[in-house]
Amino acid sequence: MKHLSKISIASLALIAGTSVLAQSKPAEPDFTLAYNIGAVSDYRFRGITQTANQASIQGGIDFAHKNGVYLGAWAASNLKWIKEFNGASKGDYEVDLYGGYKFNAMGLGFDVGAITYQYPGNDSGATGTTGSGSYSKADTTEAYVGVSYGPVTLKYSQSFGDFLGNLNSNGSRYWDLSANLDLGNGLSLVPHVGRQTVPNQTSGSVVGNAADYTDYAITLNKDFGKGLSASIAAVGTDAKDGGFYSQSDGRFLAKSGVFLGVKYTF
Repeated sequence: MKHLSKISIASLALIAGTSVLAQSKPAEPDFTLAYNIGAVSDYRFRGITQTANQASIQGGIDFAHKNGVYLGAWAASNLKWIKEFNGASKGDYEVDLYGGYKFNAMGLGFDVGAITYQYPGNDSGATGTTGSGSYSKADTTEAYVGVSYGPVTLKYSQSFGDFLGNLNSNGSRYWDLSANLDLGNGLSLVPHVGRQTVPNQTSGSVVGNAADYTDYAITLNKDFGKGLSASIAAVGTDAKDGGFYSQSDGRFLAKSGVFLGVKYTF
């Protein structure tokens, strides 16, 4: 999530050659509110395509209080996996609602919160769909805690209830290790590796942990100023083609690739 920058200004004024007066720092705003809208060439969630390798329009709003409390909402269009993977007849877009608390202690930054991934109207697993009895509703809620030191962040997330409609997957876990490296001139580099585990999932001869995999990515961001930014990301996973994340028609949802994004924040 992006939050508005808080700028501290301290200046000294030389008066009549002898008197030095310090100007006061402007009061910090109680809260910030930021909006964003953008598009990506393929929406990837933890390395898995959500849009069958097609583009997605996305946007959100973020509220952050100076005491560390934050809330936000984010939406994405053109979702395909709920219908194609879970066999649902409805579920074309995603709405995420999240909130948490950020604070510093012992020289570290902490972020504790929760997020719910909602797919309005989805009927994953419902009677009459091709996924009936094999899936539950796709809506998913996770709690998370993150710890940062300098540009490096380690974040742990755990689901409550079934994860993305996979039956008996309560307690699915995701570890995310990332860094945000400032390269100057508006450029930043974000290397990432993550580990997803989804209990009690079977595919072919793999029993119990067929949905577990590691994903990795490296993203180059460019801030053009005035709220406009762009990104290019190379994304991959160690998920096996032909396994849990492959479709019956042979398409592989975790196929590696390079993806573009653009975003405007205001």
